[in-house]
Amino acid sequence: MKDDEIAERVKIERIARVCHMVNRAYCRAIGDYSHELWADAPEWQRESAKAGVKLHLATYVGPQGSHDSWMKQKVDDGWVYGAEKDEVKKTHPCILPFSELPPEQRAKDYIFEAIVIALKWHVPE
Repeated sequence: MKDDEIAERVKIERIARVCHMVNRAYCRAIGDYSHELWADAPEWQRESAKAGVKLHLATYVGPQGSHDSWMKQKVDDGWVYGAEKDEVKKTHPCILPFSELPPEQRAKDYIFEAIVIALKWHVPE
């Protein structure tokens, strides 16, 4: 692997870690305590955050595009809509069109995008 590819992976990992931890804090603020610290988060969750960072670094998709990409990844991995998030049953209450999400859930996509954009030029490689 080339040095520039390694540097890009490190940058993506660093931004994804910040996005995850801010998302965790936001979720806790709205009463959702299901997110672990980055180091303790399941691999699929860390990979999902990195995929979101890559998407926002590559092109402008906006918050709805971010959600659509996240939802496609979930559905492709076998997740379905469910009233409660359940990692064993692979159900998630946010597997809905962006416009049908409650405002506090849509906010997570706006926040994620803002973090990636803010850190794009400021995270050392």
